[in-house]
Amino acid sequence: MKKLIGILIALIIIGPLGTVVAVAALVNPAMASCASGSLVVGDVPDTLTAKTRSGTSVTLDKQQLAHAATITTIGSQTPGVGRAGVIVALMAGLTESRLRMLANTGAYPESADYPNDGDASDHDSLGIFQMRPAAGWGTVAELMDAGYQTRAFIGGPLGPNGGSPRGLLDVPGWQQLDPGAAAQAVEVSAFPDRYREYQPVAEAILAALTRASAGTGGADPGVPETSRVVFPLPEGTYTSTDSFGWRIDPVTGARAFHAGSDLAAPAGTPILAIADGRVVFAGQRGTYGGLIIIEHTIDGQPVASFYAHMYESGIHVAVGDSVAAGQHIGDVGSAGKSTGPHLHLEIHPGGQTQPAVDALDWLNAHAAGDIDGGTISLSGCQPGRST
Repeated sequence: MKKLIGILIALIIIGPLGTVVAVAALVNPAMASCASGSLVVGDVPDTLTAKTRSGTSVTLDKQQLAHAATITTIGSQTPGVGRAGVIVALMAGLTESRLRMLANTGAYPESADYPNDGDASDHDSLGIFQMRPAAGWGTVAELMDAGYQTRAFIGGPLGPNGGSPRGLLDVPGWQQLDPGAAAQAVEVSAFPDRYREYQPVAEAILAALTRASAGTGGADPGVPETSRVVFPLPEGTYTSTDSFGWRIDPVTGARAFHAGSDLAAPAGTPILAIADGRVVFAGQRGTYGGLIIIEHTIDGQPVASFYAHMYESGIHVAVGDSVAAGQHIGDVGSAGKSTGPHLHLEIHPGGQTQPAVDALDWLNAHAAGDIDGGTISLSGCQPGRST
């Protein structure tokens, strides 16, 4: 104890910022090993096919994916953006141009003099994010550059426009918005609901571009077959409060589709991995609040499980961690779009970009076992794993 007090005094002398960071690591050693690094872009695929939210197939070529890689790299290197911000930017680029650098010779004949992927004619819009010189986004030369457009879309203190027009980081509370609403807040489109259609495609792109960084030696070793399936909350701790399917949204009062099953439980109740798998997302994401996504192999097929509404302090795993069925991965919270502490559970057979099914029906069909709360211990993330 005397040694710890001495260290804390030394840290206070160093300065306030160093004190906050270092003391947090001392009090919670998992913080140091769980901190997520930047997204690392690997080889750009020649092609990628993914489905939109409504099930329409979208095929992207290498040039479109190269633009996506530019967006991902710049976004991951910009403080405050993170994975969630990159997804928003990819959704916007997909919606506005299908990730193509578009000239506009009708409004700006000189735009054809710059490298481009085709010609368009929407007002005086240019490029991947269809930004308008007349609206102050930049010059023709600047807007025909993918890197500049990405920095303009992101905005913030490192952006080129000083918050006018505003980029994503200039939108107050953008992290709490639905990703589609966050994209609309930047683009200010006449069709505000169209961005969320491309979220599954954006997720698939990011997974393809960064897959090499999640494994070892640049290869994806795959997710081993699970040994069992279990229920995600300890026996006797929860009540089913809202089911999968159409419902009246308790926050907005509008009729909306609910992609998960809600299990009310006291704040802090341990959340358990439903099966062996690998963590592919762990952090804050819009209306989900704190979200963990785990990919599994079950009966030879890929399955993704989503666990939502944790507080930031209630996430105990990091991207790249391998987890076991029944492992304590997080704590029940009420972050994001929530009316009280509960676990929002989604099951996506086929992987995270595929549609969800009724989670409780799926668990019953796979004979999910119950876990006694007295046998649970906090594993946390393990040093040495890829993050």
